[in-house]
Amino acid sequence: MAFITCNFFSEVLGLSTSMTVILPQQTTSQIGMNNRSSHKLHKTLFLLHGFSDDDTIWSRRTSIERYVAELGLAVVMPNVHQSFYTDMAYGNKYWRFLTEELPVIARSFFPLSVAREDNFVAGLSMGGYGAFKWALRHPDRFAAAGSLSGALDMAHHAMDPAMPHMAPYFKLIYGEKEIIGTDDDLLHVVAELSKGGSPKPALYQCCGTEDFLYNDNIAFRDACGQADYPLTYVEGPGSHEWGYWDMHIQHFLRWLPVAQQE
Repeated sequence: MAFITCNFFSEVLGLSTSMTVILPQQTTSQIGMNNRSSHKLHKTLFLLHGFSDDDTIWSRRTSIERYVAELGLAVVMPNVHQSFYTDMAYGNKYWRFLTEELPVIARSFFPLSVAREDNFVAGLSMGGYGAFKWALRHPDRFAAAGSLSGALDMAHHAMDPAMPHMAPYFKLIYGEKEIIGTDDDLLHVVAELSKGGSPKPALYQCCGTEDFLYNDNIAFRDACGQADYPLTYVEGPGSHEWGYWDMHIQHFLRWLPVAQQE
């Protein structure tokens, strides 16, 4: 595998930013690795970070490079700061950056497939919210999406009186607007997508039963059930920490519809 730190300029953000990228490499003599590559345009996982992290965190806290090696899967990890993958009311347009600019730039730099069946998105916590929002609002772009301990019920999470320290951040992100019933409300988005004829990305959702976002995850699970939206849901003991995410990103990768390449 090739591991690349990529610094580039974003026209949307008006500043220099970064993404961390893992690319498949076929090797025959690398000890301890089973690398695969089709030598074609690569299947790609866009992997999103949480609220307190950046584009380097998945590679620092997990063995994601090793986990994707035998799948021949490229991984693109962007940096969106504390934006909740949203066009901020008082800040930058991170939703536009993520969904419009980033894929074009990444594919101009690296040999990544544009085909829907070759593209996936996942993330943890804030990144789980971003991953499901991206897949559900642009279902023509992704075959599957995953949320690990995601903040999936933002309409209520942003108003949670038990988290007063987050109120200033949510004010910057959402301003004064009501989230419920909008495109930033995943419970609303999944219900709307279920009504139409658009393709439906496969969804994988997991959360620990001791996680402070457990109720968010139950709310989203129930919304999928009410909308009759297919969902792979996993829960069990666990809290909001990297031991849980390191284990469950492996489960997610095994679940992905990625054929092993010869």
